[in-house]
Amino acid sequence: MRKNYNFTRSKLYLPEYGRHIHKMVDSLLLIEDRQERTRQAKAVIAVMGNLNPMLRDTEEFKHKLWDHLFIMSDFQLDVDSPYMQPSRQDLALRPEKLCYPQSRIMFKHYGKYAQKLVRHMVEQMPANDVDLEMMNVARYMRTKSYEFNNEHPNNDSIIRDIRLMSGGDVNIDLSEISNMRSDYRQHQPNQRVAKGGKKPQHTNNRKVPKSAMKGAARHNQHK
Repeated sequence: MRKNYNFTRSKLYLPEYGRHIHKMVDSLLLIEDRQERTRQAKAVIAVMGNLNPMLRDTEEFKHKLWDHLFIMSDFQLDVDSPYMQPSRQDLALRPEKLCYPQSRIMFKHYGKYAQKLVRHMVEQMPANDVDLEMMNVARYMRTKSYEFNNEHPNNDSIIRDIRLMSGGDVNIDLSEISNMRSDYRQHQPNQRVAKGGKKPQHTNNRKVPKSAMKGAARHNQHK
């Protein structure tokens, strides 16, 4: 008996359809009459659609089935398709390589936008408007630093970091930043305070029904 192994068989271009569908597509290539070949191709499309009956009636899914039919025929099938026949070159196209930003972030806990904002204000904004906007940037830096370190940073460190991010081009008076109060507080759970200034103590004592107490008493008597 001659053994028939898979590695001796023809290649399956789309294994999810199985070998029987591929044999149907191979039989289409042997039909000489173009009209008959087209009619048989539509029958094969109907069989392929039965594998996913919930999607076979949608227009997009039909287009996908015809594309799969041409792929399984190794792009050699010549029929009247209701859609444009794909080519091997279309499927072999690779997406363009993305250009990832290679800029260095000086302080990662502030993020890249804080550095961009500081450089934008120094280079493009008039000096009169920089004072007010720098306060907003300082508040933003405090927020991001608190999210990263879970503690409020020192205002002197923010002033130092702003000067470093600006390249030493900040010559404005940053004394207001030193007196800036934090707008962010650590979240404290709300607890109701009882009369007398004492916090309520949570206990696990729950009221026991009388029926349960009587049942326990009877059980102790029978012991």
